[in-house]
Amino acid sequence: MTEITTLTQFLTTANTQFQVYDMGRRVQHIDMLAFQQIENLASSYPSPIQGHAQFAIVFWDASQQHYIWFLKLPLDERGLLSPAPRTQFIKMIIEALGRDPSQALSKEQQQKLANHPFSFKPTSEKLALFNALVKKQLGQVASPQYEFAYQYLSKQLKAEHWQEVGLQGLADICVRANELDHLNVLIDSFDFAATEVQVAVCQCLEHLVIDERLAATVLEKLKLADNELKPYYLRALASDEQRSIAGITYLAELNQLDANVLITIAARNWLALKETQTRKTFLEALAKQEQHFFNQIFADIVAIPALRIQLLSDLRNPDRSEVLSAAIGGLFKVTKA
Repeated sequence: MTEITTLTQFLTTANTQFQVYDMGRRVQHIDMLAFQQIENLASSYPSPIQGHAQFAIVFWDASQQHYIWFLKLPLDERGLLSPAPRTQFIKMIIEALGRDPSQALSKEQQQKLANHPFSFKPTSEKLALFNALVKKQLGQVASPQYEFAYQYLSKQLKAEHWQEVGLQGLADICVRANELDHLNVLIDSFDFAATEVQVAVCQCLEHLVIDERLAATVLEKLKLADNELKPYYLRALASDEQRSIAGITYLAELNQLDANVLITIAARNWLALKETQTRKTFLEALAKQEQHFFNQIFADIVAIPALRIQLLSDLRNPDRSEVLSAAIGGLFKVTKA
């Protein structure tokens, strides 16, 4: 019998259909070919978090009963999946389920699988967006919260009803922004919706590729927002590299690249750091923070494949301030220790 070494092999052998989602820095559907390349160690995982890849795997059999695995798997220094932990997970699944991942489980088996060392629990914001994405891609109806959220955002309800708007409903609308009048409803809602609702919408948009008109609206709201809320609007621009750059530049001009904003950029708006001047601005602001904070954030973003070469080059760039030079020196001390 052929040895099963990848999740794709296992789920295919089990006669299931499946989809894979990235649950790392941003919640996004992963193309099957791209996932196979990651599994076969031919490609780096694109958005590592603390040395790990985070996936959600949705699979189903002929009965159309859907199952979900949330997997957190370690990466090596090149950003490739470490084969041993993945193999360990597959062996554990086969021991518990045989080669049928959709079979009925005893309570003992369910508990064993639920508590395996590679599982993780997504945040409520990520989970809401993930649920909305899955329902749309599988052609299912949106959640029961969808209708109320739409009524609120389209001004069919009084403003004081904002506390009854569910995050899941907002996620459903954001994921379906290209359907019906949803895009216009989202854009217009930034003129009247409660701040709490706007923040929740931004927490959904940060995972999605958003329309240019919506991105332009969010950027203007960023400029008008209270300082403590600006990072939420910046995160919502994650998919729009140029407007992320504009937002970061604006905040830098106001001297507002504090620790919270720097974490936001590293976690969501890191695509903007591919641009040389924006990366320089970011690193100079980062160098003004405590040394341990600089080390932590730099180690986080240098692991991102799309940024790694540029950041390593920045370490040796003579065109930098004394403050940044000192921070880099402190980084090397820790690295060599």
